[in-house]
Amino acid sequence: MNLDTIFQEPFVFAAYIVAILYVLTIHEFSHAFSAYLVGDHTAKDFGRLTFNPLAHVDILGFIMLFFAGFGWGKPVPVNPVNFRHPRRDSIIVSVAGPLSNLLSGIFFLIVIKLLDAYTTLSSGNLLINFIFLLVIINFTLFIFNLLPIPPLDGSKVLFNILPSKFDNFKYQLNKYGIWVLFGLLLLDNFLNLGIFRFIFNAFFSLVAIIID
Repeated sequence: MNLDTIFQEPFVFAAYIVAILYVLTIHEFSHAFSAYLVGDHTAKDFGRLTFNPLAHVDILGFIMLFFAGFGWGKPVPVNPVNFRHPRRDSIIVSVAGPLSNLLSGIFFLIVIKLLDAYTTLSSGNLLINFIFLLVIINFTLFIFNLLPIPPLDGSKVLFNILPSKFDNFKYQLNKYGIWVLFGLLLLDNFLNLGIFRFIFNAFFSLVAIIID
């Protein structure tokens, strides 16, 4: 489904917006909830332990997800000092968001397969399109956020795995990571390098093999 179709069909446009809001919300809520479970109530105190999408939407990340196909939500505030096991719990909280998108994408993929097997709904049906969007956006956010570049979740996992001798590298990457990310996105787009397209296509090809 391309953007032309989305903009030309009001109901598809609305479904796309709702799908993005759902995916971002489940992602950020999972960060907040996992932090709460391992002892940090900071996200709860900031009103992030909620399914209200308005609490989780980052405008730039939303726009990127809408137009570019990948983006992010508003970062969930956490205080590792409150974690029972700081390094382990930091990794748990970091992967909770992407993992929620992976599981959510798998769930909706199963729903599509069941609808295809037991109903007569066609591929052009609005419900099918909506669930398909949920699958695609969930999986896209899962892959994108695992990239080990700040401020994405994968970088937090990387930083907690690397030993202290890499502290300077972690500092520099954390300082300039956002510019590295935007630089890669721009180069990938304008030079047509296909880096991100290769990553996403490889994952979705694997998914296609599994479900066929």
